[in-house]
Amino acid sequence: MGMMSFKLALVLIISGVAYCNGGTSSSYVRKTQASTDLPLSVLSSPPGYNAPEQVHITQGDHNGRGMIVSWVTPLEKSSNFVEYWKVDDDKNKQRAYSDSKEYSFCNYKSGHIHHATIKNLEYNTKYVYEVGNANTTRRFSFTTPPEVGPDVPYTFGIIGDLGQTYDSNQTLEHYNSNPKGQTVLYVGDLSYADNYPLHDNRRWDSWGRFVEKNAAYQPWIWTAGNHELDYLPDYGETVPFKPFTHRYHVPYKASNSTSPLWYSIKRASAYIIVLSSYSAYGESMRVMFEPWFVENKVDIVFSGHVHAYERSERISNIAYKVSNGNCTPVLNSSAPVYITIGDGGNIEGLANKFTEPQPSYSAYREASFGHAMLEIKNRTHAFYSWHRNQDSEAVLGDSQWFYNRQWYPHEESSTAGTVA
Repeated sequence: MGMMSFKLALVLIISGVAYCNGGTSSSYVRKTQASTDLPLSVLSSPPGYNAPEQVHITQGDHNGRGMIVSWVTPLEKSSNFVEYWKVDDDKNKQRAYSDSKEYSFCNYKSGHIHHATIKNLEYNTKYVYEVGNANTTRRFSFTTPPEVGPDVPYTFGIIGDLGQTYDSNQTLEHYNSNPKGQTVLYVGDLSYADNYPLHDNRRWDSWGRFVEKNAAYQPWIWTAGNHELDYLPDYGETVPFKPFTHRYHVPYKASNSTSPLWYSIKRASAYIIVLSSYSAYGESMRVMFEPWFVENKVDIVFSGHVHAYERSERISNIAYKVSNGNCTPVLNSSAPVYITIGDGGNIEGLANKFTEPQPSYSAYREASFGHAMLEIKNRTHAFYSWHRNQDSEAVLGDSQWFYNRQWYPHEESSTAGTVA
């Protein structure tokens, strides 16, 4: 992996182990009712004929000098390029041309989905970009990461299972209000369109418009979850992940992957590995990958799916082989910390029964909506914090200093259970 600092894995974990007498379960009392999706009328298209919408960006290569810009034109293909330039240098505009595709799903037909990859960008530089045509042009901006290196400071936001409810909006607004965030690590389960009859793909469109206020300016590193499967064989929809893979492109070929559901990137001081348990293995994936995580001293594994928050101790369960029943996680200083952050705010609500009984490997858990931040300081230290949605405010609920397992494998401390 080269001279990197922190190693991160993004994965949708679909099941875990039960082992009682654990750490801290928060006593914070949150609402028990399910969340409500925002009306489609609130998440409407921008003004202008055939205006580009659902604009979002993600890293476009392995090292951070590329950017994939994606957008949808609802009525016709229109322009097939993105125009971009360094801020304060609009006399030297350049273009990157897009591919355009459409898809059908049951009784739905998509707009024209564009993906353009900008290459050879300068590190640590702010760029302005435009999509659209003479009728309607929309302008956004992004900042490229610093050059890859072990001591490069960089801050990631972490969000999962967001959906598009009133609670989702609170989560996203809280993240937007934090000036430290530079890139979002998204751990799966996006639109929750599959909660509607025939997986109403209009909810894929509305979700793209919903997250645009951040995803058009900061790269979101995508992971697919079970709500991206969109598998309806009784209605002729037999290709899993069809809407997701059409709408959200990733640079999987840059890491020699054969699937957009499995890939890796380097960004600043982090090596990020994206895995999708729903695309192949399920629980057996953990059995296969965990020894590699421990051997290579992966620092943190982020996952979603469970609609709550949890941070584990550094534990391994590599003796467990599914069939042998030897399910006893043990403390291991070379193992990752496992963080479940499927608490974005989606329509299915919170896993309120998740908190008790708390397993021995669990340092802190709470059934609340929120988001997290990971501030990598240098090759040895990173500060992690989780912020719950509480009374319309983002309140610090949990935090920990992480010490890199390769460069500084010392015992770590946390402020688990910091509550208002």
